[in-house]
Amino acid sequence: MTEKSINIQDDFLNRVRREKLLIHIFLVSGKRLIGKIKSFDKFTILLVNRGVEQLVFKHAIQTILIADKEGMDESGD
Repeated sequence: MTEKSINIQDDFLNRVRREKLLIHIFLVSGKRLIGKIKSFDKFTILLVNRGVEQLVFKHAIQTILIADKEGMDESGD
């Protein structure tokens, strides 16, 4: 039996993308980006805001914050 490896990053990004949650991405430069994830891969996130697509390299990201409060239940999960 093979054991599935846990990938927290992919699980988080997939949930945010599927549920079309609005997010804030804080870059290591201090700049903040706002939008919804259209897609992502190993190295990048395609962020969309007001119809404009922006390709963000993951190595430039410091933190991702979900802006939609309905995206979390009372336990924070």
